[in-house]
Amino acid sequence: MKRKQYEDLLEPLELELVAMARWAKATGERICVLLEGRDTAGKGGTIKAISQRLNPRQCRVVALPKPSDVERSQWYFQRYVPHLPAAGEIVLFDRSWYNRAGVEKVMGFASDKQVTKFLHEVPTFEKLLVEDGIRLFKYWLSADQASQEERFSERLEDPLKRWKLSPIDVKARTRFAEYTEAREAMFAATHTEHAPWTVVDYNDQKHGRLTLIRDLLDRLPDTHVPTEDLDWPDLGHPPLGEEFDLIKPIAPFPLED
Repeated sequence: MKRKQYEDLLEPLELELVAMARWAKATGERICVLLEGRDTAGKGGTIKAISQRLNPRQCRVVALPKPSDVERSQWYFQRYVPHLPAAGEIVLFDRSWYNRAGVEKVMGFASDKQVTKFLHEVPTFEKLLVEDGIRLFKYWLSADQASQEERFSERLEDPLKRWKLSPIDVKARTRFAEYTEAREAMFAATHTEHAPWTVVDYNDQKHGRLTLIRDLLDRLPDTHVPTEDLDWPDLGHPPLGEEFDLIKPIAPFPLED
């Protein structure tokens, strides 16, 4: 999808996302969106598309680093609970507790016993969240290996994107089938009536973002909240200026011939 077409289609969705945020604030709704998928699937771009027009104090992004020694000794879900949304908040998880069923399982960071225990517990954990009133959305961003390889190459060649590559990414390239097997086991154990998975085709990332956002908005109730006219008083005087020392402006870049 061309960028101009993408931006034209995204703009009306952004207006609906702003309305969603206004509705959540007015009603105290709690919205929690989990974004899962393979490396390079497009989680970061989707999070930016959802959040870029929203108040960052209301719409929070959670991307936790690897657990500390103390966190590894805790109940597995414990470090995620403090990041769940409060009244009026929207929380976007860039990977979530499902790390245990994916990268931790495939890369050997969790034992088979720990993974089995997680898959047994997570439906109950999520049922508690939903029954308490949290609106929980679980998305899997799907991309085939050809798309993944193309994106890895792009990151490798672009100095501004190379930070996205890690030693785990290098190892993951050779374990595509193992990740598929782990994902299918995860779906079988955790695709529930109260917290279903939604799979989105992300071989075209722009199309995938639009599809996901449209689905998210369609699964919410009517989010229209009447807006009050803002009383904007006259300033009463000409706009005031400020006086202070300025640093020397940066020199303009030379124009190319």
